[in-house]
Amino acid sequence: MLSLHQLTCFLATYEHGSLTAAAEELGYSQPSVSEQIRTLEKSLGVQLFRRVGRGVVPTTVADTLRPHAEQVLAAVDEAQQSVQEVKNFEKGTIRFGMFGIARLYGGSRLIADVLTRYPGVRVELIGQNSTEVFEDLRRGRLEAAMLAVSTVESEGMTVTPVAREELVYISADPDRTASPVTAHRLSTASLVMAETTYRAVDSTRITLRQMLHETGRNPPSRIEVEDIETAVELVGMGFADSVVPKGAAQQLLPRLAPNASWASLRPRVYDTFAVVHRSGAILSPAARLMIELATKRIQAIAEPL
Repeated sequence: MLSLHQLTCFLATYEHGSLTAAAEELGYSQPSVSEQIRTLEKSLGVQLFRRVGRGVVPTTVADTLRPHAEQVLAAVDEAQQSVQEVKNFEKGTIRFGMFGIARLYGGSRLIADVLTRYPGVRVELIGQNSTEVFEDLRRGRLEAAMLAVSTVESEGMTVTPVAREELVYISADPDRTASPVTAHRLSTASLVMAETTYRAVDSTRITLRQMLHETGRNPPSRIEVEDIETAVELVGMGFADSVVPKGAAQQLLPRLAPNASWASLRPRVYDTFAVVHRSGAILSPAARLMIELATKRIQAIAEPL
């Protein structure tokens, strides 16, 4: 029966061409290394080295065995590293990027999912806006994230769509939501829009600009605010209308604007939620766990892709 110890002694002897040098590298006695080589040869029924002067020369059988021995030890090292990563992860910090309104899409429940599985970890959900998190990913500050994106193409990044959410028009005036809102109607509306700091790069606004392209106008905003809750409250007060993700409308209107209602846009347009990480990256167990759990949460609320 082959052992890892035997293969380790074999490779060291092969590399150095000397039992003595192999023993020095491994921190063993020379007789111990010699015994491991003899045991290995007996187990295989072959001669692996021939004595030449004070050293040894590998046989053709040893040449054949070498790459296989290297693969075995490399696999063991990889297995040990993977186990250590999981062990460290169970007591370490998990950092994961999320889009700005993740709080409305199960952000707290996502953290609960993680802590239920691994009660010893510390969790950080990062992100005020998808654009900000995207930059953190690009700079290597985060491994992976669940973001709202306007395109699935981005140089150096892997973007995997997992769900989509319809954008809807909300208003306190029932006449304005009695039928789907066309691009022309939207272009003349008086809107309150959230994410004002990121207005140039926010995925929702990019999608609306694409919708209004043929009208030659940008989404008209009468009021600019940071958070979507403030925007919805102002809609309820009748100061303006807005365009928000359908899931946000369903959650926020009953609480913050019970007199408001929503209607689809025509044509229907969507925000896309996607897993994003650097292309070619080998994701840690923590990142893979967050991707798995975040995807389940998003797909339970939005339309899976």
